[in-house]
Amino acid sequence: MKKPAKDTEDTARLVGRRALILGGVQAVAVGALALRMRHMQVDEADQFRLLAEENRINMRLIPPVRGVIQDRNGRLLAGNEQNYRAVIVREDAGDVEAVLRRMAQLVPLDDDAIERVLREVRRHRPFVPVTVAERLSWEEIARIAANAPALPGITPEVGLSRIYPQAHDFAHVVGYVGAVSERDLEQQEVPDPVLQIPGFQIGKLGVERRMEHVLRGSAGSRRIEVNSVGRVMRELSRVEGTPGANVHLTIDHQLQNFARARLDGESAASVVIDLEKGDLLAIASAPSYDPNLFARGISVPDFQALLDDEYRPLVDKSVQGVYPPGSTFKMVTALAALEAGEVVPEERVFCPGHMDVSGRRFHCWKRGGHGRVNLVSALSESCDVYFYDICQRIGIERINDMAARLGLGQRFDIPMSSVASGLNPTREWKQRRRGEPWLVGDTINASIGQGFVLATPLQLAVMTARLATGRQVMPNMVRAVGGIEQARAEAPPLDIDPAHLAIIRRGMSETTNHQRGTAFGSRVVDANYRMAGKTGTSQVYSITPAERAAGTRTDAQRPWNRRNHALYVAFAPETAPRIAVSVVVEHGGGGSAVAAPIARDIALFALHGGMPPLSAYPAPQRNRIETMQREMQLRLIPQEISQRPRG
Repeated sequence: MKKPAKDTEDTARLVGRRALILGGVQAVAVGALALRMRHMQVDEADQFRLLAEENRINMRLIPPVRGVIQDRNGRLLAGNEQNYRAVIVREDAGDVEAVLRRMAQLVPLDDDAIERVLREVRRHRPFVPVTVAERLSWEEIARIAANAPALPGITPEVGLSRIYPQAHDFAHVVGYVGAVSERDLEQQEVPDPVLQIPGFQIGKLGVERRMEHVLRGSAGSRRIEVNSVGRVMRELSRVEGTPGANVHLTIDHQLQNFARARLDGESAASVVIDLEKGDLLAIASAPSYDPNLFARGISVPDFQALLDDEYRPLVDKSVQGVYPPGSTFKMVTALAALEAGEVVPEERVFCPGHMDVSGRRFHCWKRGGHGRVNLVSALSESCDVYFYDICQRIGIERINDMAARLGLGQRFDIPMSSVASGLNPTREWKQRRRGEPWLVGDTINASIGQGFVLATPLQLAVMTARLATGRQVMPNMVRAVGGIEQARAEAPPLDIDPAHLAIIRRGMSETTNHQRGTAFGSRVVDANYRMAGKTGTSQVYSITPAERAAGTRTDAQRPWNRRNHALYVAFAPETAPRIAVSVVVEHGGGGSAVAAPIARDIALFALHGGMPPLSAYPAPQRNRIETMQREMQLRLIPQEISQRPRG
């Protein structure tokens, strides 16, 4: 049926209106799209060009060259050496294991190393290089290069690795570097981006760690072009980094080498300090270890052997070891009594071999006693009873104050790891730490360097330096950084009466040079090098009354770890002091028999600038000393045998 004309007309009008609306919407959409495209292509062209460039161009960091560490005369202690290594790229190698097996016929590469490389290869993308072997010799690298057709994917490379040419002599001082760990990153508020470079190494111990910010330098960068999967296509530009600063220490490598060799066979430490500037000339700990093992990645068996050694080679006994100072502390007690006005040098105290205090008997080391002694003879013969008497007059407060003024109980700021503060005990300390009151017996024990008193060999050397000079000598170990000499302030005078210091020095002189002195056997007969010192023997465990009644066993009869520590401190020359030295031998027995001879040899080497002349020793000892020197020369590096003066 035919629609009326009117209906047809209305339908046409409706369709036309809808088409117009739809067309308008489409026009608006197309217009908006065109405007957006124009905005992106014209207005934001630079931004999108930058994004495209960032996808194509990558920035890579270049690790800086680490600064070297040298001794006071420029001898290299920690440096960088070329490290020849071989890397493999999986996508170029094909059958990786087969290539590695062929390579094992040319260079040392055991099954464990091959398995390690296979694990690393599987963890990385096919085009990422993986280190197969490093620290290869030039001959090994040449063999790899000559057999390149049979070793697809293997590429020889050269880089820099840390090396410690003095090895054992400076292990505890210089320390070593190692790979960056998660703990290292967590300890830094804003980690340096260079720490994220695979295989990058930082200082882990000693000067390497404490002066990391100086030695590391700053990274360089290079712009490289990569493809869509991240493979490097070419290098576009390179900006080299800033090398780390070189560090010169105050330590003399010759003296350090001699000191460590002289301590060989003992669990011991020695410190030598220059009295003019406070420079540490030697700071040795024995036994030692080879830091190169740690820098290259120490094996589990090697590390376990170091841990199991009862002589504790990993511990730096010179600054970490804390010991009862024994009779080397008696100068502190004597000075405190003189300063308090409680004693006069001529006053004599009778020593019957013991003293009874508060129902307890305190013994002198000499069972039969020393008879009547004054301050100087009490120091030279090391009479315990004399100090038991005077300490009760002055109290622990004055002893504590004098010990602090002489450097005991103080942590010195030198760039070594875990520098200990020792212990200079007070009444408050005992109450706080032990919940007990201070007793008179505690003061008596402290007066002879026993009980709670603890000191490091470094502190004992500083104490001796201050006694010798009357100045507040402070130890320092860094001579120059980046070629710039480090400023060292002149040590101010100690607030101690020079007349009292002179009395203490006379007591130390008679200890070493008087026939009744405990160190007379270790005297120096050459007037140019004469020493003044003090022996010390500190008990490791208390002798019970029953053991004393039965007759105490000698050190040689006890297990090694129950023997007494042997100590000796000295300054030399006696009339115009230049150096102070301390020696501590763990479980060594008597200070006069063990520590004093070691200290004498080290002091003479330091003063003479080389192997000491036999004329410095008492005539009856010269044959034995000559034999010892010949044996030691075999353990010294060649320069140590010379007579060249110290720089």
